[in-house]
Amino acid sequence: MTVKAHFELLATYNQWMNNKVYEAALRLDNTELTKDRGAFFGSILGTLNHIYVGDIIWLKRFSSHPTSPSLPDVIELPTPSHLDQILFEDIGELAKQRAWLDNQIIHWVKQLSDQDLDSLLSYHNTKGVPANKHFGSLILHFFNHQTHHRGQVTALLSQAGEEVGVTDLLALINQES
Repeated sequence: MTVKAHFELLATYNQWMNNKVYEAALRLDNTELTKDRGAFFGSILGTLNHIYVGDIIWLKRFSSHPTSPSLPDVIELPTPSHLDQILFEDIGELAKQRAWLDNQIIHWVKQLSDQDLDSLLSYHNTKGVPANKHFGSLILHFFNHQTHHRGQVTALLSQAGEEVGVTDLLALINQES
């Protein structure tokens, strides 16, 4: 399996898991969604917003790569000002935006080339510090970041009495003969 094929699998997994997580979150009332549960970003809603914020920041950086496929609709989004910014107070609106963004990610990953993945990306982090790192490794970090915080969300959802079911990437890996 190529690196690009792995990223396509991770983009599909990202969408699959987000659908499951948001389905569970949508069953909760606002009090449960916004209750501070001691996570890095406090609440279920805070953590879901953080994942969305992180994705926007990274996708805008990725769009600046000279050979990367463009993400014109993502570029048009306002750039979040901080990592704990609550862009959406309403879980329904956040769920709708999340579904849209997941489709953007899948489309973008399908357009990547091996040449893109094996190059460098120059960018500035959220504190303005310049960086020059391997593009493919940054994309891996992008998906790992989502998985890390989604794991927190599944634990928070469980605390609120909602289960998301199977969360393993293994569920999406095809059986080989």
